[in-house]
Amino acid sequence: MSNALRVLSVNVAEARPLDVGENRRVQSAIGKRGVSGAVAVGRLGLAGDEQADPTVHGGLDKAIYAYPSEHYAFWQTVRAQARVAPWDEALPHGFMGENLTLAGLREGQLWIGDVLRFPHCVLAVAAPRQPCYKFNAVMGFNQASKLMLQSGYCGVYLAVREPGTIAAGETGELQPGPREVGIPELFRAVMGRHRRD
Repeated sequence: MSNALRVLSVNVAEARPLDVGENRRVQSAIGKRGVSGAVAVGRLGLAGDEQADPTVHGGLDKAIYAYPSEHYAFWQTVRAQARVAPWDEALPHGFMGENLTLAGLREGQLWIGDVLRFPHCVLAVAAPRQPCYKFNAVMGFNQASKLMLQSGYCGVYLAVREPGTIAAGETGELQPGPREVGIPELFRAVMGRHRRD
């Protein structure tokens, strides 16, 4: 297996109340935290993980959310600029709401249908993430979703091709799919459509 793609953290959360505005709370499982050891990977996601709103998260095509660790420095900087966090506050893995914090794989390298082959499971790139008001609430400022759109730092949803287990420290291999629809292009198209609606 290639060392280019590495799992830094496997993150899960149960749904719980999240403050999203003045006197407004909603259920959310965006607050993921890293777990140790091998985690079971089923067709609908990781053992111990929940989705609060199955209309936009979860299901066969959005079973697992993966995010590149390389973008964490960007979000740490913009949160400090927005004065919602100190400059030296490192964000913990899972902060973006991702199940898998990955190193060595960014959105520009991914296309719908690409396969991520790990030692004990196989995942397939299914869709870019579409940020919402819950993302703004977790990040601590209302322009976070807009910055995700501008930067293209969206991460990807993965479908489970072969269930099994996954653990922090494992390496994986990217196997190209049909290479017809790229993640950055699809993300811009989908988000542009939502902004017009």
